[in-house]
Amino acid sequence: MTFLSKSSLIAALIALPMMAAAHEDVQNKAVKARMMLMTDIKAAMGTIGGMAKGAVAFNADQAAAAKAALVAAAPQIAIRFEAPETDPKSEARPEIWQNWPDFVQKADDFGAAAAGLQTASVDDLKAGLGAIGKTCGGCHKPYRVDK
Repeated sequence: MTFLSKSSLIAALIALPMMAAAHEDVQNKAVKARMMLMTDIKAAMGTIGGMAKGAVAFNADQAAAAKAALVAAAPQIAIRFEAPETDPKSEARPEIWQNWPDFVQKADDFGAAAAGLQTASVDDLKAGLGAIGKTCGGCHKPYRVDK
């Protein structure tokens, strides 16, 4: 195991409890589950983004694992949001359920962009990151409350 791998593991172990603590006050279990899904997506995007930006050394295995996490999470988005559950800590706007077909399409677009990501090199990550980021923003802007 290289120093970078050890430090990446340590950073992840430190960050996970902090991310879980951020959702600690969420009372609605369905809302908490979807918030944890979004946290998982954010972590995978952080791995890919860190490598693409040169903040973290490129590691093809870690990039492939992050891609796999995104691909696995994508179909869960519509499942986790299907019920119009709320919680004071939720960042989900009611427009999600008012525009459900559009929301589902945006989740599908995210999944397609994630599936299309190539992970063999930093250049591949850079090329695919924009498409994935665009799908994230395309959904967050209309359907996520800015806090």
